[in-house]
Amino acid sequence: MINSKDKQRIEELRSVLHGHNYRYYIHHDPVISDVDFDMLMRELLELEKKYPQFSDPSSPSVRVGGQVTKEFKTVRHTYPMLSLDNAYSLEELHEFDKRVKKILGSGTGIEYVCELKYDGVAVSLHYVNGILEYGLTRGDGTEGDDITVNLRTIKSIPIRLRGSDYPADFIIRGEVFYPLKEFHRMNREREDAGEPLLANPRNAAAGTLKLLDSSMVAKRPLSCYLYSLHCDTPPYRGHDENMSAAKSWGFNIAPYTRLCRGLEEVSGFIEEYREKRKKLDFIIDGIVIKVNSPDQQRKLGSTAKAPRWAIAYKYKAERVSTSLLSVSYQVGRTGAITPVANLKPVQLAGTTVKRASLHNADQIEKIGLHEGDIVFVEKGGEIIPKITGVDLKARNGGAKKIMYINTCPECNTALVREDGDAIHYCPNVWGCPPQLKGKIEHFSGRKTMNIESLGYETVEQFFNAGLLKSPADIYELPDRTYEILKLERWAQKSVENLIEGIEKSKEIPYEKVLFALGIRHVGETIAKKIALRFHSIEKLMDATPEQLLQVDEIGEEIANSITRFFNERKNLELVERLKKCGIRFEISEDKLAGFTGKLSDKTFVISGVFVKHSREQLKEMIERNGGKISSSVSAKTDFLLAGENMGPAKKEKAKKLGLKVISEDEFLNIIA
Repeated sequence: MINSKDKQRIEELRSVLHGHNYRYYIHHDPVISDVDFDMLMRELLELEKKYPQFSDPSSPSVRVGGQVTKEFKTVRHTYPMLSLDNAYSLEELHEFDKRVKKILGSGTGIEYVCELKYDGVAVSLHYVNGILEYGLTRGDGTEGDDITVNLRTIKSIPIRLRGSDYPADFIIRGEVFYPLKEFHRMNREREDAGEPLLANPRNAAAGTLKLLDSSMVAKRPLSCYLYSLHCDTPPYRGHDENMSAAKSWGFNIAPYTRLCRGLEEVSGFIEEYREKRKKLDFIIDGIVIKVNSPDQQRKLGSTAKAPRWAIAYKYKAERVSTSLLSVSYQVGRTGAITPVANLKPVQLAGTTVKRASLHNADQIEKIGLHEGDIVFVEKGGEIIPKITGVDLKARNGGAKKIMYINTCPECNTALVREDGDAIHYCPNVWGCPPQLKGKIEHFSGRKTMNIESLGYETVEQFFNAGLLKSPADIYELPDRTYEILKLERWAQKSVENLIEGIEKSKEIPYEKVLFALGIRHVGETIAKKIALRFHSIEKLMDATPEQLLQVDEIGEEIANSITRFFNERKNLELVERLKKCGIRFEISEDKLAGFTGKLSDKTFVISGVFVKHSREQLKEMIERNGGKISSSVSAKTDFLLAGENMGPAKKEKAKKLGLKVISEDEFLNIIA
């Protein structure tokens, strides 16, 4: 029986705890002790356990976590998460300013907003009617992983907004990071426990957000600053005003920003934080400069990779010198050769650096490396070590110049380098051990065939034992259990788990199988698009480069790579063997349901809030019927799919271009 007083108490506790979280994490002004807060939270948890029918995903109790996820699903970004172009000098900032003024008109008044560039993990939060709907990682910029269960545990991210003047449907983006004080405390605790230390705050934050148990994430002291609002009609005419409004809704907006009128004020902000950044409780690697006006941002638009209305000024990285001990060469699964400098260990930006990538032969030649050189090492973005030069005064006169290798360090095959490519490759695709092991690892990985028992160490062990030389050999392992049981660490139960995982992988959908094949340049997103256009492996094999180019996001390089892959006899043999093993090489009936091809070569822009379907569902319907999706209206747009509260700018532009504006019902009739 429901006690009405208990229901009222649940609602009261939720409201009170939301208020205390806001005061503590946003205003840093707590009014009760931690003990009192914990007592209120405990009371709420007990009542919610007693009355599960009153569960609410926006309750402050979700902060404690507890949900275990098997894997994070991939979700398309409503607005692409683009990267920023970088500037390393004031001269480059002046060039950026000139480009902005050229597009907007030299007489246009332009204000810039300066913000810190946080060295954390970018996230995108989607709010509907004031409630956190979902949160995504950047991913590839087009799609990201849904890590909502973990983001809800971060106390500086509001689950329910304050006030009522926020847009009904919007996205806000920011950076999740470890405060340095908390990061160093965690490392001290790990040191005391005899555990390996965390290398740096950024990697630690990224690893935490990918934990499958949200209760573990809840125990980590992550924080989050939000810095950009995205919706069809922003409430205010300035980015700074929108961020100020977002703070009143309960978001943690960093105070380290400034509205600047001209590059002189921008330069002043950059210089101010050149030293101040060393005293901050988090790592930054530069300053982000944005055009303040959303209207001007829309006019400036974006390139395929970056917005034209923003740029990141990068501070010069910390530099140290150390001895070059040797150069070794790594072979990747695609045969790419990566030279690596092995260094005398040296402290750099808080970590011990022992190795640095040399990228390619041109880089070695450019630096002019000799054996035993004293080299200068920096961290690109204060994360990745790189050699930037040589101390010529310290060089031994008889030192030999380091020459890039001509043959593969693993199989001794002569290396090849295609015209216009900076990378050398080992062409011995089916005979070079690292390539073979890399193919098998990729094939069995979590995002491909998801065979849990076939991780790096197992693949290495089975390869050395002669059990695996090709991904197709995986499906012969159930017939070789006697040989597996002879190997170290293998018992009857672990073999049964392996066989079960292999059998389950036969249910993996066609688009993931395509990704698993390891075709160069064909990632997870491209594989999905190919599967929707070519419904079976036979149709893909028969496709011409011209037909491949019709698929969204496929250019000449990818089209040629796919064609080359299926022109090789060994690859065709691999596909045939996998077919005989029962691997899916055609799109499933449920994926094909409703696929008509009626929207082939049609480009849609989706704007507004819809009644019958979410934007994600509408996007999927368009793609499943052969259509393309664009984020902005242009002459190449065929339809503007308009919902409620659609931005007037898109509607006006569509009208000027004479484009067809359709409703949700009209769209559903087209594909019915």
